[in-house]
Amino acid sequence: MGLRIGDIAPNFSAATTKGDINFHDWAKGSWVFFFSHPADFTPVCTTEMGRTSQLAKEFAKRNVKPLGLSTDTVEEHKKWIGDINETQHTDLQFPIVADPDLKIATLYEMIHPGESETQAVRSVFIIDPNHKIRLTMTYPMSVGRNFDEILRVIDSLQTGDANRIATPADWRPGQDVIIPPSISNDEAKKLFPQGWEELKPYLRVTKLK
Repeated sequence: MGLRIGDIAPNFSAATTKGDINFHDWAKGSWVFFFSHPADFTPVCTTEMGRTSQLAKEFAKRNVKPLGLSTDTVEEHKKWIGDINETQHTDLQFPIVADPDLKIATLYEMIHPGESETQAVRSVFIIDPNHKIRLTMTYPMSVGRNFDEILRVIDSLQTGDANRIATPADWRPGQDVIIPPSISNDEAKKLFPQGWEELKPYLRVTKLK
């Protein structure tokens, strides 16, 4: 059985481009966007690392720490960062985990033999401040990630945690949200004094104050 939503993200110690870390200690009190790459000095990965760096302020304002992983060494990562900064016009500051022996990629099931026996696929783990896995996504090696969606999911998770709501398809911050069926109308009156629209008994939408 693989890692599932709701599981505690496995802890590990590793060398990174920002020094050695113990994952749980490093992540303590923050959300984490943990994402893997097939290899250094590859084209799609270069754009993704660059985009993560470009979005540093967006991650920071959401209390999210990005953490990359590639099955290469710290020395190779540091050389690659020069190419990333040059071609993507950025200044990459988040740590990239070195995993040449594939221990962490194996722990997080980032190696999919149908794609490669030695390189990680494009895995995404959104992990909350309690080290709980809140979302997983897996992209094939040839497809770059959609960072708008990654930020959207983080916004949805954080809004849901803060307000006990769910979000509809394609939701964006500021749009209507859903009152979960597990909340009775009596409880909803206390939680959502602004009221709601009942489209069906199981589908109640409201605006957050």
